[in-house]
Amino acid sequence: MNIDANTIVGDIVKESYKAAPVLENHHIDFCCGGNISLNDACANASVDVAALIPQLEEVMKEEDFDARFIQSLDLDQLADYIEKRHHSYVKEKIPFLKAKLEKLCNAHGGNHPELFDVARMFEESAANLSAHLMKEELVLFPQVRKLAKANRGEQVDLEQFQGVDSPIKVMLAEHDAEGDRFRTISEITNGYRTPDDGCNTYEVTMRTLQEFEDDLHRHIHLENNILFPGALKLEEELGA
Repeated sequence: MNIDANTIVGDIVKESYKAAPVLENHHIDFCCGGNISLNDACANASVDVAALIPQLEEVMKEEDFDARFIQSLDLDQLADYIEKRHHSYVKEKIPFLKAKLEKLCNAHGGNHPELFDVARMFEESAANLSAHLMKEELVLFPQVRKLAKANRGEQVDLEQFQGVDSPIKVMLAEHDAEGDRFRTISEITNGYRTPDDGCNTYEVTMRTLQEFEDDLHRHIHLENNILFPGALKLEEELGA
């Protein structure tokens, strides 16, 4: 892939997720804000685009087999992958993190009152993400699967097709909200740093929170930059 200032950020990460850490290190949002040019993204982050391009080219010299696998999937297969890999992760980690944050607030809240804000925001995120995943699984993804099957020539009753444009707009807005929320959590925890008086539970909780955000970034990237544009394109091509 040839990268220049006009290359779309999301397309870079679509080609190779190895570019994601480079972009994150420069505070460039590739998931929720991945639909703009590299030049515009660098301008927003006060980054020299000419200096960044060689860094991206260097990490992308090594092939990303996961990205190649993702690109080989039909949209219904990608929806299945997102559910099995990312939805299941969110559902598994929410109760774990809620319990750990409650424990930290009880043990360390006196010295670190910011933990109460973290616990509150994660509680809000947990509720919103749980509803978000349900909407994807019950409303949007079934429509995506219909489009993929119709595109392969399988028998699909598109008269019952509800369309993907409106639910995608809702999902995009909710992705933005969660991206903003976790940016705030990262900021008030100083990048998920364990303080000097923090215990092992503190360290595990911060590390898991960071992993949760990292997983959310990849989850959103797969939807915002691959699944959703693909579904909208198919809908238009099929005249559904």
